Amino acid sequence: MRDYAEGVEYIRLYREGVEALKDAGVAEAELDARLLLEYVCGTNRNDMYMYPDRPVEASQCNTFSDLICKRGLRIPLQHLTGVQEFMGLEFDVNKHVLIPRQDTENLVEEVLRHLHDGMSILDMCTGSGCILLSLLHYSNDCVGVGVDLSQEALEVARSNASKLGLKATFIQSDLFENVSGKFDIIVSNPPYIQSAVIPTLEEEVKAHEPMMALDGSEDGLLFYRRISRDAKGYLTRGGMLFFEIGHDEREDVCAILEKEGYGEIRAMKDFAGNDRVVYATFVE
Repeated sequence: MRDYAEGVEYIRLYREGVEALKDAGVAEAELDARLLLEYVCGTNRNDMYMYPDRPVEASQCNTFSDLICKRGLRIPLQHLTGVQEFMGLEFDVNKHVLIPRQDTENLVEEVLRHLHDGMSILDMCTGSGCILLSLLHYSNDCVGVGVDLSQEALEVARSNASKLGLKATFIQSDLFENVSGKFDIIVSNPPYIQSAVIPTLEEEVKAHEPMMALDGSEDGLLFYRRISRDAKGYLTRGGMLFFEIGHDEREDVCAILEKEGYGEIRAMKDFAGNDRVVYATFVE
C-alpha cells in the first residue's frame, strides 16, 4: 500500500487494504482488512456500514498500511493485533504460543461436560493458557495448573490469567518432570503434526508459530504416548484424560490409551465432522 500524506475515508481505506491483500494472495482478504482497520481505528464492524465516509487520520492510515503489508508477508493476523478470541474470551498471543483455534473449543466444551465445581485440572502443553483459563472461567472453585516447556509461553499464560482475573499456577516442565500432586482432569492439546507434514503447512503456521507446539515426531504420536503413560501417576482414581487430536489420529490415540489400561475411551467430532477429541478414564 501507499504512504498517506493526508487522511482518507474509512471505506476507501478498507477497500485499498482488501485489494492489497488480494494481490498478495491472502485468502480472507476482506475479513483481515476489516479486522486490521478496526484494530487501528478502535472501531467495530458496524462502523463500516454506519459511517463509511468518516475521515481517518493520516497517521492511522499509515499504521494500517504497514499492517496490511506485514499481513501480505503472511505474518498471522493475531500476531499483528496481539489477541485472539477463544471461548468468548480475549487472549493475548505472540510468536511464542500457538494461536488458539476454534477446533480446540471442542476440547474445552467436552471437558466442561465432565468438570464439576471444586475439581483440580492439569493442562499439559498449556501455551497461551487458553484451555485451562477457559475451564476455570466457566466453572466454580476449580484449581488449575498449566505446564509448558517454554518459559516464554508461560509468561503469556500468566499474563492472560492476570488479564482475565483468574488464579492459576504455571510450571515450566518437560511434561510431568516438575509436576506433583493428583488431578481430577488432565487435558492436553499436544504437538501432533507429523514432522514430514510441517513443510506443507500454510506459511502463517510453519514460519510464525512455535515449532515445539507443532511437531509431534515422525508419526505425530510421541506426546500421546508419553502423556498417556505418565498421566496415570497424576490422576485421581476415576480421573479423566482429555486430548485434542488430528483428524486422522483417532484410532491410534484410542489404541495408545487402551494399551495403557484406560477405560471408557471415547472420541468426539468437531464442528466440521472431523475427529477432534479423545478422552478416557483412569482405572486403577
